[in-house]
Amino acid sequence: MTLSYAKDANEYVYFSATVDDKETQQKQSEITNEFLDKTLRLIGREALKEKTPSIEDLKRSLQGLVASQAHHEQDMQNMSHNQQTTGENTLSGASIVAQLIQKGYLKESDRWLTDKAFMNIGRNILKDITKALQAGDLGTHETKNLGRGGVVLDSTRSYERGDDIRLVNVPKSLLNTVRRLKSNASVEIPLEVEEIDLEEHETLDDVRVSVVYCIDLSSTMRYSSMFGDMSRIETAKRALWGLYLVNQKYYPSDSIFIVGFGALAFKVRPRDIPYLKTFEPGSDFLHYTNYQSALRLASKILHKDGAENKRIVLITDGHPSACFVDDSIEKDRILAQRPYSHFYLPDKDKLNSNFDYGNGQIVYLCYRYKQVDQYIGEKTISEAKKCRRNQVQIDTVMISEEDSLLGYINDFERGVKGRSYYINPATLDRVLLTDYLSNKKTVLSSRC
Repeated sequence: MTLSYAKDANEYVYFSATVDDKETQQKQSEITNEFLDKTLRLIGREALKEKTPSIEDLKRSLQGLVASQAHHEQDMQNMSHNQQTTGENTLSGASIVAQLIQKGYLKESDRWLTDKAFMNIGRNILKDITKALQAGDLGTHETKNLGRGGVVLDSTRSYERGDDIRLVNVPKSLLNTVRRLKSNASVEIPLEVEEIDLEEHETLDDVRVSVVYCIDLSSTMRYSSMFGDMSRIETAKRALWGLYLVNQKYYPSDSIFIVGFGALAFKVRPRDIPYLKTFEPGSDFLHYTNYQSALRLASKILHKDGAENKRIVLITDGHPSACFVDDSIEKDRILAQRPYSHFYLPDKDKLNSNFDYGNGQIVYLCYRYKQVDQYIGEKTISEAKKCRRNQVQIDTVMISEEDSLLGYINDFERGVKGRSYYINPATLDRVLLTDYLSNKKTVLSSRC
């Protein structure tokens, strides 16, 4: 309200606040860019959870962020004796969600992230991964022998006569001239540049690469890591989210695909990465681990894509415990040798149509503690060899704190001449990013 004095009456009259006052109050309660960044980071952490929170849960989480921000502002005011506030402490979780919906970051849905939010949060994840790479032991290093091609790099090499003069790095070449002259005598203008001073930008051939990341969604992937506060599935989703952004930003001509798998495999849209969750034990037996199904679907995807350089990366925390059975005769043979065996015939009417059913085949299920059933192991390696014959490279990233299953993984990779990585889940995002960039360089170098 505003206070005004009336001319003809010896009294004060109250009027409603002006439009300008309302606009000022509204501006005070709007989210600043700094607060928006904090909000999106919190939303990103919430989105990665095994069970996706509802909009109401999100409002409560954001209310906690508001309280924390208000407490921080009060501490800053007490230190500076400045009573000016940003107005963010007057916000509520509900009002923040309303503003984010208005700004196009959220939508009223079970899957509440918009494409705009997906890309913004992904950029934050990528920024954090890159920062961790720079600070830690893991890093990306440029090779000195990349050859010539269509992508110009920041790294340089000595100029060779006959090379494209447009690729000469002028500042670095002049600096080389100054250093040479300084070591011999005084530096005088104009500089006498010699051929040995010249350096040129290195380049890469722009070769198209297709990668399918197959993420294990068996029930054990929900276990928390002893190395961090995120579960295995959460660290895997975070890593794939960041990888997708790298692909979109730096290598748009490449293709990155995601496949989720348990007892059956299915293709995952990149925008659905945050909503991936593990299969519940006892729910249609999907919580078993069928490498064969993942490899088959990934191979189909790569065949349709048509890229010359194809690769499959399995991200898993355990050994295969399921495979397809070709026919009833083979099923009877397994039962004769293993009377305890279980089989699963997927019901297409009950399951999502995105699943790859393996031409309606029966799934053989056999989980053995820290062991791989011989039949499942042989069928899995046989499927991997088919991929290899089709010029598809297969690598395995093992995210587990136990090393008892490494024997089978190593045998698996030897059979297809691939690579296996054994890491703790907390470093998955950095390992996958480094691996993707390193593999990219390897492929490009081989084309020179």
